[in-house]
Amino acid sequence: MKILALEPWYGGSHRSFLDGFTAHSKHDVTKVTMSARFWKWRMHGGAVTMARKVQELAAKGAKPDLIFASSMVNLPAFLALTRKELEGVPVVIYMHENQLTYPLPEGKERDHTYGYINYLSCLAADHILFNSQFHYDQFVEALPRLLRLFPDYTHLNTAAEIRNKSSVLHLGLDLRGHDKYASAYEGHSWGPGMKPPIVLWNQRWEYDKNPAAFFRLMNRLDDSGHKFRLILAGEHFEDLPVEFEKAFERYAERILHYGYAEDFKEYSSLLHRADIVISTSDHEFFGISMLEAIYCGCHPLLPNRLSYPELIPEPLHAPLLHAPILYKDDDELFAVMTRILKGEERPLPVSTLRGICEHLEWSRHINHFDELFVQIKERTGN
Repeated sequence: MKILALEPWYGGSHRSFLDGFTAHSKHDVTKVTMSARFWKWRMHGGAVTMARKVQELAAKGAKPDLIFASSMVNLPAFLALTRKELEGVPVVIYMHENQLTYPLPEGKERDHTYGYINYLSCLAADHILFNSQFHYDQFVEALPRLLRLFPDYTHLNTAAEIRNKSSVLHLGLDLRGHDKYASAYEGHSWGPGMKPPIVLWNQRWEYDKNPAAFFRLMNRLDDSGHKFRLILAGEHFEDLPVEFEKAFERYAERILHYGYAEDFKEYSSLLHRADIVISTSDHEFFGISMLEAIYCGCHPLLPNRLSYPELIPEPLHAPLLHAPILYKDDDELFAVMTRILKGEERPLPVSTLRGICEHLEWSRHINHFDELFVQIKERTGN
């Protein structure tokens, strides 16, 4: 089957996902992409550029059996511009994120233009895939609220249409790529006479990941006399949260890495070196960085909300004889970290941690995508 994959934001997790899908799918995948810049303009105007690229492909005789678009695509605009070239081709949209529920910085008001583009794209698609059940639940709950904002002809019934053609399919991950960098750090442990454990931050350095709560925790532990070291990795942009600058001043001698890891080898080595990974995030539609760290042997401490409860097997939410994974609030997180650093609770063994996310390795997970796309093509009768 020939698949045309559309991604106007070809960077970060979007790029990793599309590259992994393309590399592992049994189908013939052609990527049509744009650089990951100016996200608002990509949602508005990217459809024109992508339509021109597809028209060039069509002029060479290439017509796909299915279109696989990301949530950054203005799908109605794209389909209108390519109606001659792509008539009758079924369309699947993958919702990496949405602009109805994506959290805003303090003091900012939501521009509903972009949420409405998401809504129209879902209407135009034959099938909608969400990257987590949490994401799906948030979207379908928020959609009627968005439609009620308008004065008339709100078409509230279309929310049910969207629900009926939606399903959840977790991302695939390149986990085996981390294996070659594991040996030097296999089997994390610490205790009397050993170096303090390494705590990892590997998420974006942005407001929605709530770095303020993370550093409040670390400062509270430090003030209580607990010993630890830090790896502060992750992508960051021009507006650097002040908490990272303050942390660099306070913990400079205990920070083993500070800033973005430039290549996969460096990034993977940092994950394998760390002992504990912590999320204090206010927002997570999926959680790639956490799952990568877990696979590399970091015991995770995650809030008991967002997408995390569905990604962690229920018996490991609070396992017997080992430290829990999910916490309910800042005080419980501090208490769990205190017990771990004192040696009163043990992190989970590396073999157990790897088992949490091994099923999402692309070589195992790709069949879910490939088979679904065949079913959608057959169902649409094209």
